[in-house]
Amino acid sequence: RPQLHIVAFGGAQQAHCPRMEATDIDRLRTGAVRYLGYANELGEAFRPLVPSWCVSASYAVAGSYVCADAAWRANATPANAINGGVIEAADTFLWQSLASVAIPGAVINRVVWAAGKAVPAGSPIPTVAGLCAIPLIIKPIDHMVDVALDTLVRPMYPRQCKER
Repeated sequence: RPQLHIVAFGGAQQAHCPRMEATDIDRLRTGAVRYLGYANELGEAFRPLVPSWCVSASYAVAGSYVCADAAWRANATPANAINGGVIEAADTFLWQSLASVAIPGAVINRVVWAAGKAVPAGSPIPTVAGLCAIPLIIKPIDHMVDVALDTLVRPMYPRQCKER
């Protein structure tokens, strides 16, 4: 018998269409693979010490993780959900792009830049400052993106479900 499934987007929970069977919809958000989403923050932290291609590669890794998570969500969504997972994939892609790549990357970039202004060129201090900032910014950014999407984007999603 179908049951109402609650899906967590970041820290927020939303009710979705009934599920016919259990699927591990958060498979890419558990275990070590989830740390791939933080690759760009590491790239930004190490920006003063590594060639620019290393920073670009870190964004490619994080972007690949975001795309893989969105694709996983689309395929893990039940067939009876409206749009067959398109909404799940789009929401995941948007949330991950903002909360895992764009905003943290910009914040770490500015932390490293500011620390670099206070010390001589070539100092490892900006990198250390960037690395230390990573665990401090994750939850506030996740919460901010949850609130923004819950307020501005998610109310526009369709709420009906197709019956099988």
